[in-house]
Amino acid sequence: MHIGVPREIKTLEGRVGLVPSACSVLLRDGHQVFIERDAGRKAGFPDEAYLALGVKVVADAAALFDVATLIVKVKEPQPSELALLGPQHTLFGYLHLAGDFELARRLADTGCTAIAFETVRDADGRLPLLAPMSHIAGRLAVLHGGSFLLAPNGGRGVLLGGHAEGEHGRVTVIGGGVAGSSAAATAAALGADVTVFDIQAEKRDALRALGANVTVLDPQQVDLSGTVVDSDLVIGAVLIPGARAPHVVAADMVRAMRAGSVVVDVSIDQGGCIETVRPTTYAAPTFVWEEVIHYGVTNMPGAVPHTASLVLSDAIVPYVRHLAGDAWDDGGDLSQAVNVRDARVVHPQVLAAIDGQR
Repeated sequence: MHIGVPREIKTLEGRVGLVPSACSVLLRDGHQVFIERDAGRKAGFPDEAYLALGVKVVADAAALFDVATLIVKVKEPQPSELALLGPQHTLFGYLHLAGDFELARRLADTGCTAIAFETVRDADGRLPLLAPMSHIAGRLAVLHGGSFLLAPNGGRGVLLGGHAEGEHGRVTVIGGGVAGSSAAATAAALGADVTVFDIQAEKRDALRALGANVTVLDPQQVDLSGTVVDSDLVIGAVLIPGARAPHVVAADMVRAMRAGSVVVDVSIDQGGCIETVRPTTYAAPTFVWEEVIHYGVTNMPGAVPHTASLVLSDAIVPYVRHLAGDAWDDGGDLSQAVNVRDARVVHPQVLAAIDGQR
């Protein structure tokens, strides 16, 4: 199999799909691995590290897509990359098509087979390729949110951890999955007063172990609007695998928050769970609506490309090895994660999300 790793071109995205150590595994399996020039540089992996292992470095994306049939990348293909995809390609990466009907249509038009990291489930129903980046995004949501609360950044001048003799910052996390629990743990460790909402009892039980400064509530039993309005930082982390995230924080709630408060939507690449947040990039990560700072970066882990690339590559390499074999389409984890095939969107949850946008 000819496996290709392109350089990521999404705004300020520095991650790379496969780090050198992962490539060495594929080379030992007898595959040929190609990487676009400087694809790993921002993550701390120069071309020389790949060349030393026997990976072939090619000049540009066009050359890479021409020689490789399995394309392993981090973020969804950008317009110039869509033009390079064809029926001969299998694409493996984060796609988030439920939140982007136009991308789903254009990706289907290429004729490629596209498998999304975020829809791969293991035997226990978990999301092994989404979880590592969700964990990082949850932490970053608190770090970025806390930074934008600082007065020089336009925030209301609140330190999340507060002071031993003073008021602590108030953080509300909507969703207690991997991203939400990571955000809650980070905020709690900083000393903030944290409230987490989740509908699943087992997740609520686990979250209560985070500490005395963490309150865990069931949104089906307690109205979250009052907690949201009183928060300094609200983090949306609602996930329905493969589907568009529902709006659970309404515009009226955000409008009632204090000036200089911050909302961060980790769910934004799946459409977002906070009604007023729209997608942003690291070039312009925030905007202000009704005096509340909004943060909607769709590739949050891209801020830590070295760490994120190591973690992601380690998670995906067993699946890449399977894809590079002859029997991956056997009804297992990968075949059930196919989003696009034969010029059609085929994943049931993605299809349902797209139909809801029409």
